[in-house]
Amino acid sequence: MTAFALHLLRHGAPEAPGLLMGRTDGAPTAEGIAACVAQVEDLGIEHLVASDLRRSREAGEAIGEVSGLPLTIDPRWRELDFGEWDGQPSSAVDPDALGRFWADPDTNPPPGGERWSALTKRVSAAIADLAPVPTLVVTHGGAMRAALHTLCGFDQHQLWAFDLPYAALLSLRVWPGERASAQIAGLYP
Repeated sequence: MTAFALHLLRHGAPEAPGLLMGRTDGAPTAEGIAACVAQVEDLGIEHLVASDLRRSREAGEAIGEVSGLPLTIDPRWRELDFGEWDGQPSSAVDPDALGRFWADPDTNPPPGGERWSALTKRVSAAIADLAPVPTLVVTHGGAMRAALHTLCGFDQHQLWAFDLPYAALLSLRVWPGERASAQIAGLYP
């Protein structure tokens, strides 16, 4: 099957940066939305998707206005749910527990939170449901890493080597199918 372009855009800066923001529905800054819009000029996308969380959805809406594309909302592109830690600064979390989480987020999920495997499962399902046309997904850093794991086979330790600041654009060439795979075409911080 023919490959298609899949662009993953991390939402812009939230009004309250520095928090473990999974399900926390923080508002984006106007500058963060503008950075997202500027990052995706001239991509030639045919399909636009965003997480349902406000910081991604509002950037997706702004991109839709500029591009003239309708926005599809898909909650499977949400960030990892940090459970009891959600909405807290990392300094408020027990450092040993946080260290165990970063070392192995599947074995040591946040209390009441989501396992890494659950995130990769839902992102994998969202990828499988994409039409094979040039697509932009406005999402979150964890979901972008889950896509890299699913499509490129990176393990958890390799994924932390990717710097994905706010409004980072990760472009992939995806070969769809039962075992979809991808090649990184670019990373634009």
